[in-house]
Amino acid sequence: MTRLRQKFIEDLEVRNYAASTIRAYVRHVTAFAQYFSQSPDRLGRQQIHRYQLYLVRECKLATPSLSQIVSGLRFFYETTLGRPWVSERIPYPRHERRLPTVLSRAEVAVLLDTPRNLKHRAMLMTLYGAGLRVSELVNLQPGDIDSKRKFIRVRQGKGRKDRETLLPDKLLTALRAYWKISKPVEWLFPGQNPERPISSNAVRLVCRGTAQKAKLSKHVNPHVLRHSFATHLLEDGVDLRTIQVLLGHRDLKTTTVYLHLSPTVAASTRSPLDRLTTPAP
Repeated sequence: MTRLRQKFIEDLEVRNYAASTIRAYVRHVTAFAQYFSQSPDRLGRQQIHRYQLYLVRECKLATPSLSQIVSGLRFFYETTLGRPWVSERIPYPRHERRLPTVLSRAEVAVLLDTPRNLKHRAMLMTLYGAGLRVSELVNLQPGDIDSKRKFIRVRQGKGRKDRETLLPDKLLTALRAYWKISKPVEWLFPGQNPERPISSNAVRLVCRGTAQKAKLSKHVNPHVLRHSFATHLLEDGVDLRTIQVLLGHRDLKTTTVYLHLSPTVAASTRSPLDRLTTPAP
């Protein structure tokens, strides 16, 4: 490992970046340097701009991936190298505002009833019933399930923050049935190696495969179940602030997207036109 790479990693660690973010940033800076076959400290603004065009035009990367790459390069140049970052000339890509996919309650019910594997069913029910991110699901430990208080403790979720979310009765019953058969020790959902948690990709494959068996037309991934959890809470009259806390959103603006996803909320809202009184002739 070069001194520059080591300093980059240490700069990220001392600022408490998540391990997954550190790996991603190091991978992005390494790929950037390899593209030009030079050490990254010898590259600058012009090369970054050319690399962005390459990623957009040839690699056709999605906006979130582009943003993460720019963030990694920015940290490397600003913090590790101590160089100024000219945001006007090295812009972040504009985010496409697309509404996420949401399952109906009937579709969720079919999906959760499909798996015969207790572990798969418990994972899907946890994603939907607690509104977890896939990274939060795979890092759950048996001790995070508080059956007395009916809460699930999410340790070091996104933004390195702990929080508590719901543990509905149906989910608790499913987790108990799964635990009696599997008896997980360190991780609630271990991988093939019981000393390691199941991978996020394996959970995504379970979601996709179960949706295909259930003959759902929508593409289902862990985040679709999280979106469905939030949207259905909103339809049940739960306020946005509570949903924000349960999801672990830092900004309430992130949570307001669910106002656009619920046809029930839209249908129950009256236009002010209908409240106008007709003037007397």
